[in-house]
Amino acid sequence: MNSAVIKTLSLLLMIAIGFLLRNKIKSKEQKEGIKTIILSLALPATIFIALLKIEFEPSMIFIPILALAFNLILYVLVEKLPLRSAFDVPVSQHRAAILLLPSLAPGLSCFPFILEYSGELPFAMAALGDIGNKIFVLIIAYLVAMKWYFTNHALTERNSKSKIKDLLKALVEEPVNMVIVTAIIMLALGLNFESLPGFITMNVDRLSIMMTPLVLLFIGISMKLTRQQAKVILSFLFFRSGMAFLLSGVLLMFLPVQDTAIALLIVVFPQSACSFWPFAHMAAVSELERKSDVGGNKIFDLEFAMNILACSLPFSVILILGIYSSGAYFTGVTNNFICAALCLSFASIPVFSKARFIKLYKSKVLQVLRSF
Repeated sequence: MNSAVIKTLSLLLMIAIGFLLRNKIKSKEQKEGIKTIILSLALPATIFIALLKIEFEPSMIFIPILALAFNLILYVLVEKLPLRSAFDVPVSQHRAAILLLPSLAPGLSCFPFILEYSGELPFAMAALGDIGNKIFVLIIAYLVAMKWYFTNHALTERNSKSKIKDLLKALVEEPVNMVIVTAIIMLALGLNFESLPGFITMNVDRLSIMMTPLVLLFIGISMKLTRQQAKVILSFLFFRSGMAFLLSGVLLMFLPVQDTAIALLIVVFPQSACSFWPFAHMAAVSELERKSDVGGNKIFDLEFAMNILACSLPFSVILILGIYSSGAYFTGVTNNFICAALCLSFASIPVFSKARFIKLYKSKVLQVLRSF
């Protein structure tokens, strides 16, 4: 069996194991403990290593800019288009989708297949593209989440100072932000991961190794997917995939690529699963809401966000395997546009199957029949 397929099946199996452990890990405190280990240790260690191992050259700036442009375009589309009313979801779920859908997790869903099917050069280019994606998921998504915190819980003159103080404290104390600042300072001083003492690098490596299994287990444990939620999430994912195919087709149109492996990279990379990091920001905001004891509705539906993550990984993996299994089919601009139209059509099925559309359609049919 293909090694990339084996790795993918192992990742999906880890989610399934977490799902089976739901009856063993029932209490909120147990789940919070796992989440704390991920957000405070495993995730910061992974980010720290990734940032300090970047070997960036000025000539490569174009690749991460394209990836960041994809994040931003999809963010604007999900936020501005009337998806919330079309899919009939609460605002807290829509906000979660706005942060998650534009994000990418190529390390879990995309990198193994790029390396297996296309080789080291496309893999290196994908790693560079992930730098632009990380700017979105680590910085922009966090700022958007915090902006919503202030907008949703309107500041008054009496409590504005305390809330600003809480926000600044959260920014300083959050482990992810601490390691990003530390890594940037080290890079500015010309230091990298190997510059650290061996006992530190060894421990950071061990913490980072926990990241993938803990995240996948946590996704499985936290899944509470209803039939209605599954339909909504699949609609969001088909919309995301359709827009990714559309943007890939546009890019292939204006940047005609002769190398099949590079052309497939342009199509595959945007189809990566949603990233866990925006969920980390949502969890931080929810914790800030809890500590501040603010009133009103919660900004994010964390359960819905976790279900998006759980569905996104197998959805993306199946698509990526299909793209690579089809040979050079997806190197064609027209073929990408066709796939975009198909995905967007699938995304719209729940909208047109709603009762109000069926009722309207029946009434029009009756009017036509009566006219005869």
